[in-house]
Amino acid sequence: MNTLTIATRGSALALWQANHIKDLLMAEHPGLSVDLLKIKTKGDKILDVPLAKVGGKGLFVKEIEEALLDGRAHIAVHSMKDVPTALPDGLEVGIIPEREASTDTLLSVKYEGLAGLPEGALVGTSSLRRQSQLAALRPDLRVESLRGNLDTRIKKLLNGDFDAIVVATAGLNRLKLSAPRQEVLGPPEFLPAVAQGALGIEYRTDNAEVRAMLDFLDHQPTKYQVLAERGFLTGLDGGCQVPIAAWSVLEGDTVRLTGFVADVDGSRPIRMEAQGPASDAWDIGMALAGRVLDAGGKAILDEVYARESA
Repeated sequence: MNTLTIATRGSALALWQANHIKDLLMAEHPGLSVDLLKIKTKGDKILDVPLAKVGGKGLFVKEIEEALLDGRAHIAVHSMKDVPTALPDGLEVGIIPEREASTDTLLSVKYEGLAGLPEGALVGTSSLRRQSQLAALRPDLRVESLRGNLDTRIKKLLNGDFDAIVVATAGLNRLKLSAPRQEVLGPPEFLPAVAQGALGIEYRTDNAEVRAMLDFLDHQPTKYQVLAERGFLTGLDGGCQVPIAAWSVLEGDTVRLTGFVADVDGSRPIRMEAQGPASDAWDIGMALAGRVLDAGGKAILDEVYARESA
């Protein structure tokens, strides 16, 4: 194969991710030509509605997966936190490169961190997970939905539309974006989305040549972490638009996983931990999900789904 096409969303962050993989591929395979195919997904088109209200899974991947299946593209580069745990027949996300930071970051123009925000300050985020954890830590804050590409959200902050916003640290690092005041919000107090900071490369399962070309990008420690976290998400039957968080660390051959479910106002948090052999990462995540559901997580998630679909 002399030419390879990467399907990608058209945002600055998505293009950075696709070009990052493109550069690595061309360095590893001299003579290879790599093109980008930009695709607008449903999640990119509907910007005036909170993600949870749009509904459905795969808001940022469905149209890209169609390009893989019909042959317009050979691979897709995704933010792993956007990828549903159930994939279309004929596709797999078998390559997980080394993870960036999994944390979130609070950005502000005037205020130093979460504790420095005045009572009633307006915070922007489109994530129910972030919203529920913010509500638990600072119930006095006003949280409003903030959609759009990362650079668009930061522009709204700088224009004075919000006192602070919360975004993924990985996106800031990749695009070298910042604000006058920044505070990393991370474990154990603030848990990230499932697989946040990790990329996933998707391709057709019947294309062994493409798989072989990608193999050098696979990072096994990151893959174990992602498997544990996505196992937890699968066991909860959750999507990326619900207040679910998971964070895993790898210590030798042991994976340690923290799972979290809460209602949107943060008043009923359920947080549990599990650990075991890294080779059992997926099953550890699934088993932890079962414990969280039994401890009240099922009732909370049922209420969230009913409220958001109303």
